[in-house]
Amino acid sequence: MDNIQNVKIIIFSSSSFIIMIIMSTKWSFLLLLAVPLALIGPTQSFKPLFVFNGNSISHREITTRAVLRKTAEVCQSIAAAEGRDFSLTIDDSLTAERVHKACSSSRKSASLMSSVYFYGSIAYIYLSNANVDLVYALSDKHHFDSETFQKGRDLITQGVSAVKASVKLENFIAGRSTLGQLCHTLQDFYSHSNWVELGYTHPYNVLIKPDKPLENLAGPNVPTCRNCAGKNCNNNLLPDVLEKRLLTSGYFNIISSEKPEGKCSHGGCLDQTSKQDPVGGINKDDIRSSHGSLHNQSANLAVIATMQLLEDIRLAVGEKNFLRLMGLSQSSVLCFVFDTTGSMRDDIAQAKTVAFNIIDSKRGTLQEPSTYILVPFNDPGMKCFGPLLTTTDTDIFKERIDHLTSSGGGDDPELSLSGLQLALTAAPPLSEIFVFTDAPAKDAHLKSTITALIESTKSVVTFLLTDVLSSRRKRSLQDVLPRVVSQTDVQLYRDLARASGGQAIEVSKSDLAVATSVIEDSLGSAMVTVFQGVRNPGKPAHFTFNVDGSLTNVNIYITGTSSLTFNLISSTGISQSSSESSGPLASLKLAGNLRRLRLNNVSETGLWKISVDSYDLYSVKVTGQSPVNFIYNLVEAYEGLHADFFLKEGRPLSGGKATLLVTVTGSESVNVTEVTLCDSSSQTKVNGTLQALGGSNFLVTFIEIPTGDFVVRLRGEDRSSSSRSAPSRFQRQASTQMKTSSISLTAEANSTNIEPGSTTSIRFTVSSTASGVGKFNVRATNDRSFDSTSPSSITIKADSRGKANGTVTLTAPDSAASGTDVTITIEVEDAAATDINYVVLRFSVTAKVTDVNGPVCQEASTSTNCSSSSLCYSSQWEFVANVTDGVTGTGIERVTIREGNGTLHTTTVVGPEGENITVASYQASCCADRVELSVVDNVGNVGICVGQVRQSTTVAPVTPANVTIYTTSTGGHTLSTTLCVWITVVTLPLWK
Repeated sequence: MDNIQNVKIIIFSSSSFIIMIIMSTKWSFLLLLAVPLALIGPTQSFKPLFVFNGNSISHREITTRAVLRKTAEVCQSIAAAEGRDFSLTIDDSLTAERVHKACSSSRKSASLMSSVYFYGSIAYIYLSNANVDLVYALSDKHHFDSETFQKGRDLITQGVSAVKASVKLENFIAGRSTLGQLCHTLQDFYSHSNWVELGYTHPYNVLIKPDKPLENLAGPNVPTCRNCAGKNCNNNLLPDVLEKRLLTSGYFNIISSEKPEGKCSHGGCLDQTSKQDPVGGINKDDIRSSHGSLHNQSANLAVIATMQLLEDIRLAVGEKNFLRLMGLSQSSVLCFVFDTTGSMRDDIAQAKTVAFNIIDSKRGTLQEPSTYILVPFNDPGMKCFGPLLTTTDTDIFKERIDHLTSSGGGDDPELSLSGLQLALTAAPPLSEIFVFTDAPAKDAHLKSTITALIESTKSVVTFLLTDVLSSRRKRSLQDVLPRVVSQTDVQLYRDLARASGGQAIEVSKSDLAVATSVIEDSLGSAMVTVFQGVRNPGKPAHFTFNVDGSLTNVNIYITGTSSLTFNLISSTGISQSSSESSGPLASLKLAGNLRRLRLNNVSETGLWKISVDSYDLYSVKVTGQSPVNFIYNLVEAYEGLHADFFLKEGRPLSGGKATLLVTVTGSESVNVTEVTLCDSSSQTKVNGTLQALGGSNFLVTFIEIPTGDFVVRLRGEDRSSSSRSAPSRFQRQASTQMKTSSISLTAEANSTNIEPGSTTSIRFTVSSTASGVGKFNVRATNDRSFDSTSPSSITIKADSRGKANGTVTLTAPDSAASGTDVTITIEVEDAAATDINYVVLRFSVTAKVTDVNGPVCQEASTSTNCSSSSLCYSSQWEFVANVTDGVTGTGIERVTIREGNGTLHTTTVVGPEGENITVASYQASCCADRVELSVVDNVGNVGICVGQVRQSTTVAPVTPANVTIYTTSTGGHTLSTTLCVWITVVTLPLWK
């Protein structure tokens, strides 16, 4: 059983033992294994997330260091090309805050830029990295265990191809997920192999260069280790292995002690092979490991190797898209979901006007959206929602909106939730989405799916509902029948808005222009939620919130019936009532059920209060602009093979504990004093216990969780936001509501990549803390309408140890483009339909990698008039290269200047063997006597041409030139060949 893969471990713990049920999908067997709890100790890989001894380095730290350093290098390169200074030392001491600030320094008012997307993207990458230790714990190839070098490299090759394909289609979320996973495998090589012990001080670049052979591997029958001397394993590698520099890695198995004779083991208390001769291990996972003295050296090599991987991706996708992949977006996303039925003609016209005004006013400013997303939807009879448009080009977005037309209609409900589902999976996490409609949802059955996606993405959804509670006028041209939308229909939108922290704004068509001011407000840079509360059923209440010194442009939104009244009181005691449209504290605008107050002056920092008098449903939301914000992720502790915290999908269990990984953004001088879970409809709150993790990261543990809906609220002190000696107190609140469930649902797939035309299986397990046994309804939906199968229900039986298993399949069509992402949501609901839990999984459609060879670059000619006897700017030189991807390659996609200040022209000619040849001609002044050209083929393989001209002491008819030709493939390793040629002043013909 040495090659067991796709094994699932179910762990039951007691005070002295952990019982592991090990189930394999490859072999039909069930094994109960009792492991003494005292043995759970050293990890079997770099620690996934957290290291509490302060001396070892985790996958999270390795990944974060590499991302920050490479991102800083890219920003430095961009600054140099633009002639700007970049004053940041690039080393392992970098923080996300400093990198974000330095990369944003080219823009005005950089202090108002939000780093929350950058922090969130880095967290998404390292959480995906850590998840490999949970989902693929016993897969040798995911960790380079048991000498699986070829299979491990194949995983990296496929992963890099998937990342590049995802970025090419601007599917950055899927790209980050795959990137995190493949980084884990790459990083484990340096801990699990003997690369460091062989004396190498540089990464093994062949791992990210699939067109080069893996060489000097220890054969399957070659002994590699001897017994450790007691607990000392420093010299357990055989001298012959070290002398010949044979590459090996440790064998690992938690069940069997069998391994090939004479082979090294991974080591550690759970590795049964390390108990068989040769005993001991060679892993360097932490400082306590078998070769722990080399832990820091292997971790540092893992950082450099990850940077080289990132560099290859950067060259393939370009600097702008690379920064977007890293989450270095400078502004928010503008996302519209439009009802295009006939009755929406006036609304579409008004929305066009609003959208064009926003786009034109924000273009070229800090508030210009980084991405534009548009999803139209229509009647079920037309079976129409989408197509999805995602673009960074404002003109394309305006053109698509301008071509929106109203059609269909009548008295049928519409596919509003199907359109919203597409928007939620396309938009980045933490986005604001605006839905325009005047009709009920025909697809109301998707409510729980939409709620799951809202909770998973933490995006905010605001509905602009026009004339939803009044009869529509009949439009004879469109033959639209009048109708009335019921309170039940409207309540669905209210519920979804509330779950996301958005608003359900109910207005007449004539007031829509006023209501859309919330869209402009949301596009402000560094928007934060200070406070949000809901009363349902309504009752008079007092709400307090802190205005801190970093806040500007504070808005208060109140939704409720026309009878609602309020009174606002500042920190100095000044008050303003709801009857004052322009009072001492704020200006007030009314639109339907929305009241929008903009504070006149936020210099009055401190505790403010707003009192609301209403017995109907209402909500209060306070927002502003500030660089200080926070992100959080629900994590769960796991014992056993990789004892650590991992990302928790879905809802936390009722009656249990909860742990949040919280990161404060926007300031490095913040002191977090309180993190609470607050019931959004009452005054109930639960305080968490904070554990500082270094920097601005905190692990927050709650011994209990509020019942019902709740939100995360953070309070702290920030010394950077005020010049006064006393720190400024601040509060921030997460928009997304959370809730608990008595249903536990876990799911896993063999891979997150699907080839076109293939089917993947997703195995899921259900248990319940409430009923223990019984029938549960199952729903599985995906946002691409791919073919999928799932059971309609699942039953936990009395003799099933409290669990039931099922399988969902997902099939990618043959026509699916490589890089397409698909999000599948699996929901499990109790028989009474009163409790539900979910998991959200993302997959990437990735074509099988067949082209691993990078473009070939060959110098054709260099001509120069450069001379030390003349001013460099008065002379020119030219470098001409022929670039080809070969007859069997995928073709050249682009050639760009990576380094150089000249101009580049490209043409395409047909070579002697019928291959397309791109002729790249570069001209520059002699002041810039070196050029690097980056060449990318259609699947992301990269080639680099480097040309350099030497200056002669006198004007001569010939000039020696050194041309270095680099070729890199999907992995990014560079192979150099230096050619010394004599070239005449006149450009040589390309073809003889």
